[in-house]
Amino acid sequence: MKNKKPVFFIVLLVALIMTYTAIFGVQIGSFKIKGAPDIRFGIDIRGGVEAAFQAANLDRKPTGKELEAARSVIETRLDNKNILDRDVTIDKDNGYIIVRFPWKSDEKNFDPDNAIAELGETALLTFRDDDGNVLVEGSHVSNSSPELNKQTNKYVVSLSFDEKGTQLFANATQKLVGKNISIYMDKTLIQTAVVNEAIPSGKAEISGNFTYDSAKALSDKINSGALPFSLITKNHNTISPTLGSGSLNVMLDAGIIAFAIICALLMIYYRVPGCVACISLLIQTSGQILALSIPQMTLTLPGIAGVILSIGMGVDANVIVSERINEEIRSGKTVRSAIASGFKGAFSSVFDGNITVLIVGIILLKFGSGALLSFAYTLLTGIFFNFVAGVTASRLMIRSLSEYNALRKPSLYTCFSRRRTL
Repeated sequence: MKNKKPVFFIVLLVALIMTYTAIFGVQIGSFKIKGAPDIRFGIDIRGGVEAAFQAANLDRKPTGKELEAARSVIETRLDNKNILDRDVTIDKDNGYIIVRFPWKSDEKNFDPDNAIAELGETALLTFRDDDGNVLVEGSHVSNSSPELNKQTNKYVVSLSFDEKGTQLFANATQKLVGKNISIYMDKTLIQTAVVNEAIPSGKAEISGNFTYDSAKALSDKINSGALPFSLITKNHNTISPTLGSGSLNVMLDAGIIAFAIICALLMIYYRVPGCVACISLLIQTSGQILALSIPQMTLTLPGIAGVILSIGMGVDANVIVSERINEEIRSGKTVRSAIASGFKGAFSSVFDGNITVLIVGIILLKFGSGALLSFAYTLLTGIFFNFVAGVTASRLMIRSLSEYNALRKPSLYTCFSRRRTL
């Protein structure tokens, strides 16, 4: 049989590295993994900004359809930045688009102007010829992204247009073969390209001496400029946190104390399986923190509830496994056989409990909005790490520990109150 003794220490090392990274973050040169201090908290916890936008350089009041299109673009930008706690509404009577969103994680001056700049360009994107005539407006761009051209091995910016934009772009490129077509953000030129051939498909590439970063920067500008009209900020103000400035520290202290008490009870009552459960909970908790901090997903109060619920499910999974192992040992099986049977018997219960929550999380993520998205995200990541830590990592660790003669005693794997009945 292959020696599995080192597996426990490998998993323990991974748990400690994840915990350190989750608490403090890691930075090596320009490479940085963000930890708990860099989590982006929602409006209810840290506050945020409210800004009202209105159409610029428009000699009429925008239609409801145009306002809805502009709102859709702004919501897409917020989605791309993983800002889940937001509220984008339109005032059709006055032609306003009102946006509420939380501060960035590294915001120190709490300057609304800097926060609003995070939404990206609010100017109108246009494609023009050398005479300045507008050929296609950015509202007809469906998507733009950086791609690697496999033939030239160079980065390009790909474009795709909607049905009307496809026709307009086809007509424009047919007339401009061998000539320039320029991309403007309002009156500012951001890119000029030569039309090599007519493009009737509605899909185009902008080639040049792009790196990935420069290609992405241009595609981001194109996507952000897909507005039906330019926007200017009518007014803005800061939003105070709903829970008060000290609530986060109180929740953090309560979470640490609760986690310590749970781990102490697990170790006292379940002994070796309890110690393994504590390490697996450490992996699950740190994994969820990293899943929030690295992509900068917004953490709201419902999101914190999702984290707590996920940890509770992790505790439940470990308790079920420990009880199953205890029952198998009491029936007369050896430690190794009891561990194998215990995990096998517990898996269906753990799986059933998680799959039902998984369905709820997917439904919330699909149809929910605002703070509910944070709750759905933490639920889904919690289920993932529950399987990784509570099932896989726990099984690897406890099997590894059972390889040691000193840790092969049945009394070390049974509940504290039932040891004397063996």
